[in-house]
Amino acid sequence: MEATLRWTMVTAIAPVAWGTNYFVTHEYLPAGNPLYGAVIRALPAGLLLLAVRRELPRGSWWWKSLVLGTLNMGAFFALVYVAAQLLPTSTASTIMATSPVVMMAIAWALLSERPRLPHVVGAAVGVAGVCLMLLTGVTSVDPLGVLASVAAMGMSSLGYILAKRWSQEVDVLASTSWQLIAGGVLLLPFAAAVEGAPPALDVPALFGFGYVAVVATALAFAAWFAGLRHLPAATVGLVGLLNPVTGVLLGTLIAGESLTPRQVCGLLLVLAGILIGRRVRRAPRIRGAAGPATVPAPAPGAGHRRE
Repeated sequence: MEATLRWTMVTAIAPVAWGTNYFVTHEYLPAGNPLYGAVIRALPAGLLLLAVRRELPRGSWWWKSLVLGTLNMGAFFALVYVAAQLLPTSTASTIMATSPVVMMAIAWALLSERPRLPHVVGAAVGVAGVCLMLLTGVTSVDPLGVLASVAAMGMSSLGYILAKRWSQEVDVLASTSWQLIAGGVLLLPFAAAVEGAPPALDVPALFGFGYVAVVATALAFAAWFAGLRHLPAATVGLVGLLNPVTGVLLGTLIAGESLTPRQVCGLLLVLAGILIGRRVRRAPRIRGAAGPATVPAPAPGAGHRRE
């Protein structure tokens, strides 16, 4: 349980960092350049992690990096950038909040991780909390922004489960760096063809991209994929609901306004959904038919099983 709590807290770094990304993108980054925005976000973050880990892909990881880099980084970043420019933060965050449900379904299909009742209940409570917290009767919604947000949510959910399935054999920092670099490199020629020359960046935009690349990308994705390695996909998806919670709290703090009773109720529901999902226990390991002799004896002094 201590290990589970520790990895839950590590995983939580990602949605908290991502919760600040919509605000930074909307306030400080140039509009109209989603492809270059994604490239500038992905490549520096990937190169930073590669400098830390200093390990290149081997064998099948060359094409796996391309697939995951497209789903989790390249196309995803561009779509999120578009959504942040076209939609209110509340609407985009609400759409992305349905990711736990999609992740559960994909994990069931690809990993045979059948969602437990607490996961399903937690997802329902958490998504209801996000809707209560964020949906305030917005009358005008850009259909292109909605489509971009839904596509980003679906692609990333599939990419996360594939990363969980494939990444057990490699280092987390290394695989994260490969995905980021692959996503950025794949997007670069499309950015040049569609958007022409790179956008001119003023000082606030440079600082904004620096924050997004280091904190909301390199650190966040490393924490997220580490959580996926050690926790069920459904649990990780529920922790991701901290993303809109962070967005609401950040907006309230910056605007200097008080949370409304409706927002407080929604926030409490989200936290309750996450806690409900965490109550799932792993099934005990069953010894093989050969009996205890087939199970290696623990090392002397080993008091706890490592999770």
